[in-house]
Amino acid sequence: MTEQRERGAKPLIRPGAALKALRNKHGWSLAELSRRTGLPVSSLSKVENDKMDLTLDKLLRVGTALETDLAHLIAPLSSPGTHGEPAGRRSITRAGEGQLIESAVGHYRYLAHDLLNKLSLPMIIEVTARSLEEFGEFNHHPGEEFLFVIEGELDLYTSVYLPISLKKGDSMYFDGSMGHAYIAVGPAPCRALSVCIAPGMPDLLKGLESKAPQKREEPRAPEPARRSPHRR
Repeated sequence: MTEQRERGAKPLIRPGAALKALRNKHGWSLAELSRRTGLPVSSLSKVENDKMDLTLDKLLRVGTALETDLAHLIAPLSSPGTHGEPAGRRSITRAGEGQLIESAVGHYRYLAHDLLNKLSLPMIIEVTARSLEEFGEFNHHPGEEFLFVIEGELDLYTSVYLPISLKKGDSMYFDGSMGHAYIAVGPAPCRALSVCIAPGMPDLLKGLESKAPQKREEPRAPEPARRSPHRR
């Protein structure tokens, strides 16, 4: 049993019921949601019927299409909303608490899950994938991401740069729309803090849908072999 399953940990939340309710609220068919997210109708149907879980980046894509915060998809439908609350709101997440999203490549503990329409999405990731083959399709999501290694060591692969080794105390800030994968290396468990932009604010959503992210430098051509064992 890992540290993330210690005292106070809340049960795993499956987003199927929330996804179906939000889709019906928009008056969309599964085919329409598929068109807006790029996810197969069969996959969306399995998610709604709790027969399959979505990876975090796909949850973010669904949230963007439905114009909702990720919290709506992973919190119980009866959870009270916070939209329209006065300034000064806060959320405290004790050690081992937070909503848990489990996948074959890692366990994501979503922090401050009770606050909707946040400007950022903080989570603790327990990285379990040990190879790119095990990780599978790269993650990609709107906005930017900050990653800080809490313990252990990981290789961060991207679709643009050579893989970079990050050890305890190291961090990296990067464009979330760039394909990326976290691969645990070494014998010790690997945990990292990730903070990325959460789709939730209407103005933010409009910006993401209407224009490309601002460029701070000239784009580089993709490396020919993204799975190179050499580290930068």
